[in-house]
Amino acid sequence: MLKILRRILLIALLLVGAAFLLYQGFLFWRAMDKLPASTVIAHVPVGGMTLDAAREAINERYLSPIIVYNGEVRAAELVPQDVGFSIDTEGMIADARAEWDRQELWWRYAEFVIGRSPSPIVVPIRARHDDAALTKQLALIADFIDKPARGPQLLVDNGTIIEGQPGLVTDRDASLFRLRSALYSPNERQVSLTLIDEPAPEWDLRVLQEVIEKQLTAFDGFASVFILDLQTGEEVRINSDVAVSALSIMKIAIFVEAYRALDNPPTDFEKELFLSTATASSNHSANLLLHLIAGEENTYEGAEQLTNGMREMGMVNSFMAIPYDAPIVANRPSTYSTPANENPSIDTRPDTTMQTTAEDIGGLLANLYYCAKGEGGLLAIYPGELTQEECQAIVDLMILNVEGNLIRFGVPDGTPVSHKHGWSFNEHGDAGIVYSPGGDFVIYILLAQPESDWLSSEYSFPFMWEISRAAYNYFNPDKPFEGHSKEELERREEIRAGGN
Repeated sequence: MLKILRRILLIALLLVGAAFLLYQGFLFWRAMDKLPASTVIAHVPVGGMTLDAAREAINERYLSPIIVYNGEVRAAELVPQDVGFSIDTEGMIADARAEWDRQELWWRYAEFVIGRSPSPIVVPIRARHDDAALTKQLALIADFIDKPARGPQLLVDNGTIIEGQPGLVTDRDASLFRLRSALYSPNERQVSLTLIDEPAPEWDLRVLQEVIEKQLTAFDGFASVFILDLQTGEEVRINSDVAVSALSIMKIAIFVEAYRALDNPPTDFEKELFLSTATASSNHSANLLLHLIAGEENTYEGAEQLTNGMREMGMVNSFMAIPYDAPIVANRPSTYSTPANENPSIDTRPDTTMQTTAEDIGGLLANLYYCAKGEGGLLAIYPGELTQEECQAIVDLMILNVEGNLIRFGVPDGTPVSHKHGWSFNEHGDAGIVYSPGGDFVIYILLAQPESDWLSSEYSFPFMWEISRAAYNYFNPDKPFEGHSKEELERREEIRAGGN
């Protein structure tokens, strides 16, 4: 009886075990179309999912838009496909399935029956994007939200200064790194842009340069401008290295070389030559000063000595081949090659016999200014030949020039302006030192219409006045000059004296 019971119990156990194994087999069979529980594809847990469900889960994570925030404000949505993002979902799922299929079926079944977790299957992400497109998208977003710092402004009409304002802009490199990371993350689909505080630009000569460049956009022709802050050495340069006609502005260099040639204080006759050259722009007097430079009555030799002297002073783009109003002669060069005229970036059709650049003249004026203070390069270059007193005499001489109504009309009456103007039929220029309450500066302005035979002063002079006024107001922001009245300008125009 006991044996029968044992047999029945054994059979029952076998039947129950068989039924259990059959049931587990059924469940295992049902699970065959699903990925193992510990499967992770592209950082997305897909264990226990069908292939379709896994595919959908992966694509949903990686193809969903990335929300871009500017601080706490939602700024934009970045669609991955718009930046060429693609993910190899099919290939990664196939790799996971292949890894699962490599395990023996009976072993997988045994692990399933005993409830043992299978070995983890981890498939790394395989995706790519167009980084140029991502950079472009970021640029569009940044351009929309950025608030760049604003530099100080000098209002031309009344000389008012608007202070610069700080800004807040996107750190594009850091933000680009964050966007890349978000593209390849299934969870971090929000990106806060990295922002940088941008300090307000300082008040410097770039402000003045921008003002002048804006003024010159309305001028139909060529412009050369050089301004030097004599306190800081900062410069405004607009076509300042372009070869231009030297005009009567070259007479500044004649003054320097003539004083070099004098061993004693100038005689009354020589003083008159200096005065008429400076104030009446007399070409005849200038040529007689060339005699002083030459040490003989030979203007051509004087012109050559002047050219040599300018080279010694560093004015490598300046020369006088032929004196004023003189003909070309066979035994003298009629022109010189300079760095500025050999390969001109801009052809201003300058006078072939007498040329300079804004930089050369500006540098000469600066040297003259410092020499008058007992400093600078002229005293070092010409020890014993040129004195502080002689430099001051030249400065004072050119302050007496009240004919040229160019730089002078842009500054308040009573402001000392040591300058020399010059013009031809289609070129108008002025260069000088302005002694203003807020700071001294060198300024050179030349306007030309090389393609025309005539440049009207009614057209060009107002540009030059306004450039001069802008420069004055930059150096005197606390007390800007609003300009002369229209009536005063008309009155001065009526008495304007010409020159060449």
